[in-house]
Amino acid sequence: MNTITVIDVAATGKNITRLRKSAGLSVKDVQDVFGFGTPQAIYKWQNGTSLPTVDNLVMLSGLFDVPIDDILIVVKKTI
Repeated sequence: MNTITVIDVAATGKNITRLRKSAGLSVKDVQDVFGFGTPQAIYKWQNGTSLPTVDNLVMLSGLFDVPIDDILIVVKKTI
């Protein structure tokens, strides 16, 4: 058996929600920073339906004032 490192999308979504709230930001605030027409992408990130793209992770990192490693939740998976 081998082990690989993967991103836990659901846990990362919960972490994004936590970081957003800790920063005192609403979903609308984040939407405005990113220039999104709707908050749909942010809700998908928070619900663990999808992950932010690399460039959006960089923006989140700056917005939350944390390294990207503090946004993503990685776990070991046996394959």
